[in-house]
Amino acid sequence: MAAVKHPVRIKGVKDGLLFLLDDSCPFESVIGDLTTKLEKTHQNILTGPIIHVFVKLGKRTVSDEEKEQIREIIGTRGNLLIQSIESENDIPQEKAEEPIHLVKSIVRSGQVLHMEGNLLLIGDVNPGGTVSATGDIYVMGSLRGMAHAGMEGNEKAIITASHMKPTQLRIAQIISRPPDEWAIGDTYMEFAYINNGVMEIDKVQHMSRIRP
Repeated sequence: MAAVKHPVRIKGVKDGLLFLLDDSCPFESVIGDLTTKLEKTHQNILTGPIIHVFVKLGKRTVSDEEKEQIREIIGTRGNLLIQSIESENDIPQEKAEEPIHLVKSIVRSGQVLHMEGNLLLIGDVNPGGTVSATGDIYVMGSLRGMAHAGMEGNEKAIITASHMKPTQLRIAQIISRPPDEWAIGDTYMEFAYINNGVMEIDKVQHMSRIRP
């Protein structure tokens, strides 16, 4: 008896989750199975800390519209953040994945926490405290001090926090507006990013708009 073929397989990897989309199935079947898994059978992965998702298309070639469908289904669900959508047919691009450093701590006034690569801090950054990284910064707690991502000039870096009340944000050489000008709520996890040379802030659910 032939084994049942699943259009979508989800595997845990070192840096998050790997979504394997079967390239021999019709795209509509893949989209249907992906939706079912996230809405019904795999809801448990949509809670908790941020999970990085890497989508592998096999040898399938997809259009920009089809990639956007995948982003909409995965990237707007809970805590899933799409890092890449890759096909074996894609032209190779030079991209060095920076490591993610996990730190469980409170950064108090006068303290500086710096990492080469991406920083995932589980804890708060108090007023007067500073966190910095050459890559992205994710704060699973309150960011009430200063954060500087993309320190070596990476304007694609982002800063994310569960509670965003910084004294200052900085991405590459671009500095945020004064704290009293931040229109930030208390309910949603938010992230800061660079758009046309200006720092902006949005809900983390919308991160898929800037991260493919």
